[in-house]
Amino acid sequence: MPTLSEVAHLAGVTSATVSNVLRKRGKVGEQTRLRVLAAVEQLGYRPHLTARALAEGCAPTLALMVSSIANPFYPEFALAAERAARANGRFLIVCNTNDDPATGRAYLDQIAGTLSDGVLVMNANLSIDDLKKTEQRGAPVVLCMWEKLNAPPELPCIAVDFFEAGAIAGRHLIGLGHRHIGALVGSKMNGIHAERYKGYLSACAAAGQKHPQNRTRYIEDSVEAGYESTKALLEAHPRLTAIFASNDLPALGALNAAADMGLKVPQDISIIGITDIQWARLSRPALTTVAVPTVSAAEMAVALLLDLIGKPGQPAAMRVTATPQLIERASTGPAPFETPLRGAD
Repeated sequence: MPTLSEVAHLAGVTSATVSNVLRKRGKVGEQTRLRVLAAVEQLGYRPHLTARALAEGCAPTLALMVSSIANPFYPEFALAAERAARANGRFLIVCNTNDDPATGRAYLDQIAGTLSDGVLVMNANLSIDDLKKTEQRGAPVVLCMWEKLNAPPELPCIAVDFFEAGAIAGRHLIGLGHRHIGALVGSKMNGIHAERYKGYLSACAAAGQKHPQNRTRYIEDSVEAGYESTKALLEAHPRLTAIFASNDLPALGALNAAADMGLKVPQDISIIGITDIQWARLSRPALTTVAVPTVSAAEMAVALLLDLIGKPGQPAAMRVTATPQLIERASTGPAPFETPLRGAD
């Protein structure tokens, strides 16, 4: 691998001049700049990011911690965050914790403040204490897609009104005449999807509808869990005409379960999710969902993190994205006059 010194020798300049050209610093004549760039191209030189970070005490990278890169939402968020980082002259390192706190802490210990100047966190199963220790070491932390607007965390965050997202989904189903609705919540009862479910329940209450708790399943946030739970719900409650899912993955599982049970969507049963991942647009029928502003949330998170890097010591701030929006597609329709037979209630 060519070195900075070799580039300087070929261009007939000092290593400091090469460094200034690559970082767009200092006063370098146009002819000298072009000569350096030509030498860089000829040798195929690439800056050593780790060495630069150690030498300058800062890094040109940001870290993004996610709980599972297998969840298709996270790559979509990561792509938007990477574009925002690159637009600001930074690179993005994606750290997959696999929901393991020990793995997350290892990433924080090895990357935060050395290879990365700051950390974006997406539901990475890390404690606030671990993240605050990272802050204390000089690497700012921003929590992304925070779900509780009425309970700000002790760290800077970008919040999304997921309570309203759940309420929008509930109002949509109720407005279509659905009175017998099942619910799939892709987390524990008090987990990260709790606000979405509370929003759905608020829509039911506002319409004078009571949602029986035995029609709710708390499940893993996955297509497989949505599939199995939908089959169980429809077998236990044959009068159901709609499924509210707190995320798109369980909703997509519900679509598959309905098809395997011989049900037509939306003629026999309507299904709605939340998030609007790419799979929601590509499913057949296409999934009605409540879209969250993923791209703008990623851009806001990068902007907030860079602000904290540039001005350390600021108090924790919560910035709120635009309100989620209903995206009506083919998986929801008017409630049927008669419920298809699916077993005993």
